[in-house]
Amino acid sequence: MSLSVAVQMDHIASIRLAGDSTFALMLEAQKRGHSLFHYTPDKLTLRSGQVTATIEPVAVRDEPGNHFKLGSPKKTDLSTLDVVLLRQDPPFDMAYLSTTYLLERIHPSTLVVNDPAEVRDAPEKLLVMDYPELMPETIITRDPDEIKAFRAEFGDIVLKPLYGAGGQGVYHVKPDDDNFSAFLELFLTQSRDPFIAQRYLPAVRAGDKRIILVDGKFAGLVNRVPAEGDLRSNMVRGGAAATTEVSKRDLEICEAIGPELRDRGLIFVGIDVIGDKLTEINVTSPTGIRAIRRLGGPDVAALVWDAIESHF
Repeated sequence: MSLSVAVQMDHIASIRLAGDSTFALMLEAQKRGHSLFHYTPDKLTLRSGQVTATIEPVAVRDEPGNHFKLGSPKKTDLSTLDVVLLRQDPPFDMAYLSTTYLLERIHPSTLVVNDPAEVRDAPEKLLVMDYPELMPETIITRDPDEIKAFRAEFGDIVLKPLYGAGGQGVYHVKPDDDNFSAFLELFLTQSRDPFIAQRYLPAVRAGDKRIILVDGKFAGLVNRVPAEGDLRSNMVRGGAAATTEVSKRDLEICEAIGPELRDRGLIFVGIDVIGDKLTEINVTSPTGIRAIRRLGGPDVAALVWDAIESHF
């Protein structure tokens, strides 16, 4: 079975091969004989009910500096394709949301992965709030009095933007931190969005597990260990990938949330677990595939394509 697959992504010239899950998915699709096409989100167009994009055939190679070759661009009705991978990186802003409004017009006759309406309705730090029993104590608000009361209750907290990604704008506020008022002012003046306060988890120093679920089932994991002197374990912020074992608690979390993820059409999901607590459910452009494989774990890209192909 050969499928026609378009990948909506940041331009392929800009990606970092070593950690890019989109590239891993493209390599696997090409290996299976699927026809690959590339386009960036700004190439989407809606006119007279038809969603088009100027797409380019693409061939990929796992060779840094020589990792792709693009063919001639052609304006194409996306409904004529079999699959669209929704894979551009956050920020999860109005530009991102707008692409989901367009892509849901072709889904599911053209399979969009992940389901664009569900991506829109399941921001990473909001969907997770459906599972308070699995999480550290968390509040989402922009009411300063609520944040101050939360800090008074728990003392050691983390502040982070609701729609942030890659560890950007995450602050650890200790009980005696004189910068609390300044951090609060920063969040209130930089954005009109609510933001998050969360009880600090000391277990983050041992790492933040990225666990991949495919079609609602555990598929693999990697431990992301923060750099010395940094709270954030994101690999784009200097965190180091390390092997780790899946725990009974990890599997309990996957089993608790997996059925809903599957029912929502969220085929490829990355969750973050610190200690025994779930902190995020990533559905926009999850990463971790290449790190898991490089450290001797399963071939998650193959599992994702097995799940996609099962729809045909």
